[in-house]
Amino acid sequence: MGQMDEVFKALADPSRRRLLDSLNARNGQTLRELCAGLDMARQSVSKHLTVLEEANLVTTMWRGREKLHYLNAVPINAIADRWINQYDRRRADALADLKTALESPMTSNDFVYTTYIKTTPERLWQALTEPAFTLSYWGVEIESDWKVGSTMLWKQGGVTIEDPEQVVLESDPHRRLAYSWHTFTPEFAKAVGLSDETLARAAAEPRSNVTFDIEEAGEMVKLTIVHSGFEPGSGVRESVSQGWPELLSNLKTLLETGETLPPITETARREPQDTKGA
Repeated sequence: MGQMDEVFKALADPSRRRLLDSLNARNGQTLRELCAGLDMARQSVSKHLTVLEEANLVTTMWRGREKLHYLNAVPINAIADRWINQYDRRRADALADLKTALESPMTSNDFVYTTYIKTTPERLWQALTEPAFTLSYWGVEIESDWKVGSTMLWKQGGVTIEDPEQVVLESDPHRRLAYSWHTFTPEFAKAVGLSDETLARAAAEPRSNVTFDIEEAGEMVKLTIVHSGFEPGSGVRESVSQGWPELLSNLKTLLETGETLPPITETARREPQDTKGA
């Protein structure tokens, strides 16, 4: 069965759609929390979650001893892009409504994105940590020794952002990487074309963090990104939620084909820094 077939199968069951609705309302729930919010036995919920995970509609992460479940809207995007224009308006609207719902901001404020890349954990780690690599698909050179507590240099467009709070939070080579997000400076804003108003709003927000989880999945590697630490109504979160998917598509294409995607517009070219990288 192909990946899209698994998605359709998963969405066909109303109980599984209820689970997705629950995660859409509050992302990052434990199995116990999901059971409490739905009139289903723990075993039934667990089985449904397994189907949703296999379809890549739900991704999981461990936080201490708790296994948290996050909704992943990537397969919904693929269904909408592939099928929406080929069926009658009523069915298309139903898919569009589901796509919109799953892309709407989660109450947890975390941005979670999972993708599968035909590569190795070692190669993916290299792509995330080597400045020449990040420059090729991101347009940014990120320099660090990648030891926990070490600072990071963010270089883009002739501008270098250096800040003692811009540090590596976790570093488990080929498995997990986490760091605090870059500082928003006037020089950065000028380089990427941010307005003074946008810069002021971004600089006033708490510093966010990004985590990359790398798992082997047969011949593929499962990459899950969690960008967290946003306050309600965060403008930075809104930006990264638009920017990360494009950036990761570029990374996936580079690792699988050796080439990056062609730039769409000059605005899109800036997105990896002030939105994907904002």
